[in-house]
Amino acid sequence: MNLALALHAQERMVEKGITRQQVIGTIKRGSKVVQTDGFLASFGYVKVAYAVKGDNYIVKTVMLR
Repeated sequence: MNLALALHAQERMVEKGITRQQVIGTIKRGSKVVQTDGFLASFGYVKVAYAVKGDNYIVKTVMLR
C-alpha cells in the first residue's frame, strides 16, 4: 500500500496521537462511506478521509470520533 499523507493529515496525527499503523488499519479494516472526492473510513475511534489514485492512497485528514 502506497500511503501519501497530506500536511493537514500529518498535523492532525501529531495532535491526536494517531500512528501511521492506525491509519493503515483504519483504511484496510474500517467501514467506508463514499464521499464527493474519496472515502471516509472508521475503525475503532479513528476516522480517515482519503482518496485513491491508482495504487496510491492519499490521506487528506485524520480525526477521532
